[in-house]
Amino acid sequence: MSREKVFSDSIEKIEVMNSGNSLELEEGELRELYRKMVLARKFDEKAFSLQRRGEMSTYAPHKGQEAAQIGAIFALEDDDWVVPSFRETAAFIMRGAPLDKIFQRWMGDANGQKDLSELNTLPVTIPVGTQNLHAAGIGMAMEFEEDSNVVLGFTGDGSTSQGDFHEALNFSGVYSAHSIFFVQNNQYAISMPREKQTKSKTIAQKAIAYGIEGLQVDGNDILAVIKAVREAKEKAKNGEPVLLEALTYRLEDHTTSDDSTRYRDKEEV
Repeated sequence: MSREKVFSDSIEKIEVMNSGNSLELEEGELRELYRKMVLARKFDEKAFSLQRRGEMSTYAPHKGQEAAQIGAIFALEDDDWVVPSFRETAAFIMRGAPLDKIFQRWMGDANGQKDLSELNTLPVTIPVGTQNLHAAGIGMAMEFEEDSNVVLGFTGDGSTSQGDFHEALNFSGVYSAHSIFFVQNNQYAISMPREKQTKSKTIAQKAIAYGIEGLQVDGNDILAVIKAVREAKEKAKNGEPVLLEALTYRLEDHTTSDDSTRYRDKEEV
């Protein structure tokens, strides 16, 4: 009997600020990134207040994930496409969606979802993980049409346990989709901590089974996120899809209908 190693791989993690390195950005760009993160945080606080007053339906806070979303959008071009899930309000703000339209959508008015095509952005999807298939399909179309742009699909760690996620990665790999799957690993799938959801050490390594690159980044380091997405974009536009795991943390409840004190301590937050 013989046994030989037929495959091995590893996952790299990108950091900038904690490593003592920097990213070449103009002072004006850094100020704008900071302004957008503050604006996104203020939007979150206002939306939470409106929901508690009964003026808004269920809301999904993004507090703690601003750097991941805003950094990812900053690294894209206007002609690239964005596929959001339900927690990407900060991404919408960075993409240029009018604040009144975002509030309109969260208040249940479908008109708040209109005209997003002008921003090359799909409407919000509520079912967990289904948007991954949209990101795969757009990326496949880009390859077929020899388009030099990419599509970035936002998703959460919870969706990586859904079949749609794995189908999307498989098709993207086989058909050389121009897709970046941006997983915001905020450590909880509603109340389920990451360690109880998957045995794998990283989410990024799930890419290996589908023949695509997996990469991890400090999702709270906006400069690292920009660098990681730029690297992923260079690969994706040449038919090499990327699974990018951004390590971050959800500071608020899953939604305004959730009570996270029932499954995590205040000391943890």
